[in-house]
Amino acid sequence: MLNGWRFVALVLTALALTMTSAHLLELPQKMQYGATLYTAVNTTMYRYFAIVGGTYQVTSILAAVVLAVLIRGRVPAFRWTLFATVCLALAFISWILLVAPVNSQIGAALRTSPQSVPALWMQLRDRWEYGHATGFVIELVGFCALVKSLLVEIPAVQARSA
Repeated sequence: MLNGWRFVALVLTALALTMTSAHLLELPQKMQYGATLYTAVNTTMYRYFAIVGGTYQVTSILAAVVLAVLIRGRVPAFRWTLFATVCLALAFISWILLVAPVNSQIGAALRTSPQSVPALWMQLRDRWEYGHATGFVIELVGFCALVKSLLVEIPAVQARSA
């Protein structure tokens, strides 16, 4: 059962990381886009990022919590798993604080005054793009901590023979 939860936590966290990684990889090019192209890309490309990526992110946190509870007696692995869980939660909080308000403002503008959206995107672009980059860094640290929580339990004899 423990290995199953480790597997689930690692896979869900890796999948969540793909979303923020994609945003990070797109950032340099998108920062060069003019208002019209930037608006066209951002209002059409990311619909499923929120649905699928949000599901990955929330379930990765829940899986890490379950894993932490299951290994609470294994001190080194527990500490790394707890640290990972905190990082994953902080990545989600960073999205709530940095990215979600931009999404809300753009969504409201699309409903009430669509002609204002390109200028609004230009005004909010740095917060949206760098908010995703911030989440990526925190989430990556969390993923690495989950991997480390597994590695600290590999017996030294096995590690030397590998």
